[in-house]
Amino acid sequence: MKKGGIFMEIITEQEILRELTFPEAITAMTNCFRDFEQQTVSQWQRAVLPLPDQKQGNLFALMPAYLGPNRVYGAKIMSFFPENGTLQLPTHLGQILLLDSQNGAPLTLMDANSITWIRTAAVSAVATNYLAKKEATKLSLIGAGHQASSHLQAMLAIRPIHTVFVYDLDKRKLANFVEAVQTTYPQLEVIACNHLIEATRETDILCTLTPSKQAFLDKDMVSPGTHINAIGTFTPETRELTSDLVAAASVYVDDYQAVLQESGDLLIPIAEQSFPPSAIKGSLGELVTQKCHGRETEQEYTIFDAVGLAVEDLYCAEYVYNKRKGVEK
Repeated sequence: MKKGGIFMEIITEQEILRELTFPEAITAMTNCFRDFEQQTVSQWQRAVLPLPDQKQGNLFALMPAYLGPNRVYGAKIMSFFPENGTLQLPTHLGQILLLDSQNGAPLTLMDANSITWIRTAAVSAVATNYLAKKEATKLSLIGAGHQASSHLQAMLAIRPIHTVFVYDLDKRKLANFVEAVQTTYPQLEVIACNHLIEATRETDILCTLTPSKQAFLDKDMVSPGTHINAIGTFTPETRELTSDLVAAASVYVDDYQAVLQESGDLLIPIAEQSFPPSAIKGSLGELVTQKCHGRETEQEYTIFDAVGLAVEDLYCAEYVYNKRKGVEK
């Protein structure tokens, strides 16, 4: 696309999926959180605005970030329509705009869903690498939506997974997901669970990937030593984990400021005075830069609570853009 003599490239979902592998994304996210901790990249607070359409839950979000004077800046622009599943559409839809930090010229507009799909799971994998037991072989996916498939691929990149438990309230979605995984990964034992506890009781890594408004995972449902990636919710009113589980665990976050503004998984226990903010063990940036320790015992519960950061999106988007241009940064 040309505008005023400036060429802006359009990059589609299919092109992104070809260009950005999970090992590449995991490396990129490790570098992203190193740079974020060292304050060489930055972001502004996201704006999340309810649409005035009389439909509860429909949101418009703007997530801006800046990667440095010789790199890029820009934003992910997203819509969240929780009822889209009934229309066979993704609940999250959007685009990422990258601009040249040296002159403000627009460089590319690319599909945000594919970047989000990959980077969210890649960030979970970075955290899991620090927080899960090294010999972890069992993975649980709570929710059989889009993030289940990306989290499966990301976890396979960092741990020798051989058993996968999957649970979803929608039994048709569950059956379709399990069939697809068995076809793609015949070496895995994939178990469709009829009850939630079947997926949570005997696992090593547990990923909650739901839009739940109510906490459903409590301490008694999880074995000591389990690592939990709490990924599905990102508003102060929604959560997946009960307060007793959060209070019993070693909790790590993607960003202190972001989770203490947006994560119901932490804000609700904090409001109940069952989990003080000071109990957060560390951030992912602190883990990557070795400013804090990860798992310390085989029996501790660990939780990585993430709401998603704009720097993640722009870091992956810049990587794809540079790779297509043959530029290494």
